[in-house]
Amino acid sequence: MSNRPAPAVVPYSTEHLPAMTAIWNEVVVDGIAFPQEDQLSVEEATAFFAEQTHCGVALDHATGEVLGLYILHPNNVGRCGHISNASYAVGSKARGRGAGRALVSDCIQQARTHGFKVLQFNAVVATNTVARKLYESLGFVQLGTIPDGFRMPDGTYEDICPYYLSLWGCPKPDISPVP
Repeated sequence: MSNRPAPAVVPYSTEHLPAMTAIWNEVVVDGIAFPQEDQLSVEEATAFFAEQTHCGVALDHATGEVLGLYILHPNNVGRCGHISNASYAVGSKARGRGAGRALVSDCIQQARTHGFKVLQFNAVVATNTVARKLYESLGFVQLGTIPDGFRMPDGTYEDICPYYLSLWGCPKPDISPVP
């Protein structure tokens, strides 16, 4: 990482939508991190991002360029509606510049602001070691492994790893094996 300042994370606005859509679609097309297979049109992206609880974008301080984004929303409904879920996308040209850490850190704060008690990631691909290392450095706990939970672009399967972070001081989950 260079000596440049960490990216600023701000709530998204309509001016960010073209860059957000391009970054989202880049990750979808790569096929190694997101479960989605279809790219979003600008119209679909406009509706998709608007329906989230919160969306943040990481901006380059000097240029204002969108480096990445996150979406935050409930992971479930009703009695499990206090558990949030998020997805992060950083453009390939912006990786290694601190955007991921800035996005996840802001997302944690926004999840708290919106009253969530837990931030849970359902399907972090095991080979996404950069993301896993980042999540663990921020206090997320891996809850286990789901063998062959993600279909890679070449048709092979990769494990997925659910992650959990308490947002309100709840004890860490007991992840010891079941006897």
